[in-house]
Amino acid sequence: MKRIIYLILITGIFASSCNNGQNPESKTKEKESSMSIKKEPFGKVDNKEVFLYILKNENGMVVKITNYGGIVTSILAPDKIGKFDDVVLGYDNLNGYLKETPYFGAIVGRYGNRIAKGSFTIDGKKYSLAINNGPNSLHGGIKGFDKVVWDAEKFETKDGVGIKLHYLSKDNEEGYPGNLDVYVTYTLSNENELKINYLATTDQPTPVNLTHHSYFNLAGTSGRDILGQTLFIDADKYTVVDENLIPIGELRDVTGSPMDFRKPTSVGGRINDVEGGYDHNYVLNNNGQIAKVAELFDSVSGRLMDVSTTEPGMQFYSGNFLDGSITGKKGIVYNKHFGLCLETQHFPDSPNHPEFPNVILKPGENYTQTTVYKFGVK
Repeated sequence: MKRIIYLILITGIFASSCNNGQNPESKTKEKESSMSIKKEPFGKVDNKEVFLYILKNENGMVVKITNYGGIVTSILAPDKIGKFDDVVLGYDNLNGYLKETPYFGAIVGRYGNRIAKGSFTIDGKKYSLAINNGPNSLHGGIKGFDKVVWDAEKFETKDGVGIKLHYLSKDNEEGYPGNLDVYVTYTLSNENELKINYLATTDQPTPVNLTHHSYFNLAGTSGRDILGQTLFIDADKYTVVDENLIPIGELRDVTGSPMDFRKPTSVGGRINDVEGGYDHNYVLNNNGQIAKVAELFDSVSGRLMDVSTTEPGMQFYSGNFLDGSITGKKGIVYNKHFGLCLETQHFPDSPNHPEFPNVILKPGENYTQTTVYKFGVK
């Protein structure tokens, strides 16, 4: 009788251990199932449906992206005590983005940054672009990639969730030659990375310089600006610019200047020594390989953001033109220096500077680049 009772107990314990949900396989499936991607109506532009894609990873981090302009409308990242808050500037609805905005969260193209006097020459032929920034062309012109509706397809892998965007920029759009076929893929990984992969092809030689234009503030919606946050940039030189922010061709050493961020330094520590604030392209030390090139840190929240890229340059913009005239998400007024941009890209005005890294894409070639924004705490 004792032996029978003993066998019953052993069998019960074994059955319990097999069904208590604690085995590794069950945990893995539970983690995987916590990833999600949702698609919601967001409005209409040019009679085209616009959607908001809500990406969530297994850690609870959320990124919201709309196929209008490829705009990242929200990034919810945790602080040192696990509290999630939105760390990018933007609007609560599509109407905000349809107004005159400073490229909040957008994909910028066909050429990110400035082209002097809106003109360049390829193979002896001069091209004229739309002028929209003083005497220059900026961020693709009057209706750049940030103001069009992209085709979008959502996807999920074992490592994350994302959307693949597609846009065909037709020959002579904003004055650029050639039909440019562009794909941009956003992936939110389970390592709390927002990965951006770019691919473009053309049927005529044309300048291509794509970038992402989020305004980051790791303080979240606390009301604090970015001046107290510390920044590291792995760059020994930057491109010197004239009064219209056009490079003069000189790559100047940052040593001993307020441009030096090779050691983590507060954004506001020397900003008054830079006329107008920071709006400069840094010559990165990554040699064209994917590598960490920047780090932003907010000591109050403990939030940290690493930037890795294959691009040779990065425009650091300290939100100098935010002036309190924009009211964004949750009714927050965006005053000067309330957000900053770290735009990985080729150098400004490169079509007119043959000594800079090449930006002319030719038929049969692929334009590719990868940029990763990784979020953490310390």
